[in-house]
Amino acid sequence: MRTGKSLLLGLMLSLSARAVLAEELQGPTVSAALSLKGAFEEIAALYQAKHPGERVQFNFAASGVLQRQIEGGAPVDLFASASSREMDELERKGLLAIGKRMAFARNGIVLITPSIRRSAAEDFRDLQSVKVRRIAIGNPATVPAGKYAEEVLRAFNVWEAVREKLVFAENVRQVLDYAARGEVDAGMVFFTDAMGVPGIQVVASAPQKSHTPAVYYASVVAGAKNSERGQAFIDVLLSPEGREVMKRRGFLSAP
Repeated sequence: MRTGKSLLLGLMLSLSARAVLAEELQGPTVSAALSLKGAFEEIAALYQAKHPGERVQFNFAASGVLQRQIEGGAPVDLFASASSREMDELERKGLLAIGKRMAFARNGIVLITPSIRRSAAEDFRDLQSVKVRRIAIGNPATVPAGKYAEEVLRAFNVWEAVREKLVFAENVRQVLDYAARGEVDAGMVFFTDAMGVPGIQVVASAPQKSHTPAVYYASVVAGAKNSERGQAFIDVLLSPEGREVMKRRGFLSAP
């Protein structure tokens, strides 16, 4: 009987030790704007090389969607947004760790058209043409690239003229898909999203003064289970190696 109890006790201790080890090796859960996917997956490889055994868990979506998930109590350690709007709202509600918010990159807005046919637009003002029937942009309410696209169209004084042509997408990848398949005549996305994408061509870049600076922000989430690991991911992001990844992916330095 004593031997049986000893075996049971040993098994319980072993399982407990494994549970503790699993907890220790759990990497950060990162909710990030979809436009960061490629770059952040590379950053994760750098992180995991520095923290053997840990695995970064990602949730990529439109920044506004991620904001609502965090507001709903989603277990997130680090949030990376493609604009300040979502960060401002979470900060106002006390859902970001105090003093942890920081800007880490900047992007631009470009006009794209399908490469399968001759472009019906070469400039933002051309979007008013009758030859342009459908224009895809991210939903301005939830997609930062869509918000910036609206600002650009207003800056060029064509917003009212093209409103009925607009197709609101759930995220920038959907805009790219619409354009690549020729389902729209034009689209507006982040510069980095258009890099190397088959089926589309970039025909114009929006002047920086035509929209609010497209700055990316990151912050540890208030009450995060793995806040230290979330901060460690930021540290890798800001390291020389991390900055090189962002640069190679087309991102500009934060202002």
